[in-house]
Amino acid sequence: MRKTNYHTHTARCMHACGSDEDYVRAAIANGYEVLGFSDHTPWKYASAFTAHMRMPLSQAEDYLSSIRGLKARYHDQIEILTGLECEYFPAYMDWLLDFVIDHDIDYLMLGHHYYRTDENRDAGTRIYFGGIRTLQELRLYVEDAVAAMETGMYSCFCHPELFMRGIHEVNAEVKEAFRTLCACALDNGIPLEYNLAGAAYNRAMHVEAYPHHAFWEIAAQMGNTAIIGTDAHDPRALMDDTLREEGLDRLRKLGIQVCDSLPRADFRAIRKAREQRLPAGR
Repeated sequence: MRKTNYHTHTARCMHACGSDEDYVRAAIANGYEVLGFSDHTPWKYASAFTAHMRMPLSQAEDYLSSIRGLKARYHDQIEILTGLECEYFPAYMDWLLDFVIDHDIDYLMLGHHYYRTDENRDAGTRIYFGGIRTLQELRLYVEDAVAAMETGMYSCFCHPELFMRGIHEVNAEVKEAFRTLCACALDNGIPLEYNLAGAAYNRAMHVEAYPHHAFWEIAAQMGNTAIIGTDAHDPRALMDDTLREEGLDRLRKLGIQVCDSLPRADFRAIRKAREQRLPAGR
């Protein structure tokens, strides 16, 4: 199996460090064959909201040109791909589809952090799925994650059990949520990410949030495919294989197939199908 990573951030998201080239050099030094950048999507908000954890849209061109420049510079040492980590914001999905086509984005990863939008921070109504406490909020996460995967736009489901940072009891409803997410990913050919940043969090905080053994036991029972995601916010994350090897060992013991590549969405076909469904005149 090739050594690959498709979950890499940049300093533009305001909670990562290092230059784009630092990540490439670290990946090459540690034997990666493929490095995919997937910084948080710069949504084109309908409001004047400024996000605190993603690049503004004004930086998108710099992000894309930087990565493509590195792709050309290091083409004989490593394959570099251009991606984005995205939520599922229904009001903005048409814009997102046009954006990824117009800018020739290689892939999208589903990293579902917020319910419908993150614009409502100041109103106190924003739901962050990494901090939910109620089963109703869990149902919203599952509902939207399923809808996202069914769009056909996403090539991977990042930290699918993110909500376990807030919900600490694995009861019957949580297990049903696990099964629903795993079934939808399986039906749509989407690998589940075993997230190494989450594994680092678990170790540092002496907790089990994500990756969570109960989720991955159900994924094994259902026959899901996994992919290792470094979720690198620091180039040093690509230099230490301790958590990667532990994750691979854990998944293999569960009998879960681990892949080293992502399926590619046909964004143009998805847009064509969308246009055919629109009423005349739209």
